[in-house]
Amino acid sequence: NRYVTIPIVTDLGHARNVLVVRSSDVVIAISGGYGTLSEISIALKLAKPVIGLHTWPNMEGIHYVSTPAEAVDAICKTSAAVGVTRWHSDV
Repeated sequence: NRYVTIPIVTDLGHARNVLVVRSSDVVIAISGGYGTLSEISIALKLAKPVIGLHTWPNMEGIHYVSTPAEAVDAICKTSAAVGVTRWHSDV
């Protein structure tokens, strides 16, 4: 995938969701099925900020956005608020 900057290869099936979330400072949920819902739940349980773009609706704790540009803006603001100083976006 040309959009992946840092691949995390686990071969752990659904258990990889915990690794993905724990490796993140901010989680962005885009569309998704139950795997995305699992990642959202883990992130919220670990008190990680979650930004939602066309994903599971009406969930407390998710900052919902409507466009990729809004998602990038939300990531910038959220990252600064939680002290993240290094991150990368191709958007």
